[in-house]
Amino acid sequence: MSRDKASTMDAHLQKVFGNPVPELYEAAVGHDASPALARALELRSFLALTEEQVARVRDRVHADMDPDRDMGELSADKLRFDAQWLEAALEARAGYRCALGELLRTMPPTAQQARPVRTAQVRATATLHPSAAPAPTCSGAARARRP
Repeated sequence: MSRDKASTMDAHLQKVFGNPVPELYEAAVGHDASPALARALELRSFLALTEEQVARVRDRVHADMDPDRDMGELSADKLRFDAQWLEAALEARAGYRCALGELLRTMPPTAQQARPVRTAQVRATATLHPSAAPAPTCSGAARARRP
């Protein structure tokens, strides 16, 4: 499972949330877990899985290109396929790193996450004359005809 695999963003997650990644996963299942933590760990899991895919393709290409390997076993088609797969995995990795970095950069400081936010609710009331009110524009709603 990707929760057990390391990712390149683990140190950053630990710095932001103040705990090692395994402890963050434990905290995320609690009833008072922040939505930012849950989202960050979800992105981190996707990132770890994608980085594992990148490593697998890289290792396969290295094994195929081993100098001691028989040249008759080389396949340009197989290498092209691996290059496409590697490109897709690297794009996904970059996307997950970007999304996770953006989330960590824009989320409120940890001290503010625990406090509930109170907002004043302003009520505005106004009444329109029935003929002045616009007709609903939902599908199937008929517009009122003007005389």
